[in-house]
Amino acid sequence: MIVTRQHPSKPAPASIIDGPAHYEALAAPSAPSRVEALHVHFAAGSRTRWHTHPYGQLLIVTSGAGWVQSRGHAAEPIAVGDVVRIGAGEEHWHGAAAGSELSHLAIQEQEN
Repeated sequence: MIVTRQHPSKPAPASIIDGPAHYEALAAPSAPSRVEALHVHFAAGSRTRWHTHPYGQLLIVTSGAGWVQSRGHAAEPIAVGDVVRIGAGEEHWHGAAAGSELSHLAIQEQEN
């Protein structure tokens, strides 16, 4: 068992985020587990670029309000307490609404 209490905030890379955002890495994959957990914080109007995850992703909204969209479907509003399950390989984006910051937990498996 490992308990961690400090999770430094890092700026989200501009290659995957459009606008200001930062995150705390809560859990990194450690073999045999491939699970990664991040707490991501978007400034108002910031969002991810279109992307996929090989094993899918789970988002849990912890504060604020935002949007999520899967390619070919209408964008859907998300708010505190919402849980979004994104399928393996499903192209999508997610981020903050224009007038609100957004924070969510992002849980996914990494390939390597």
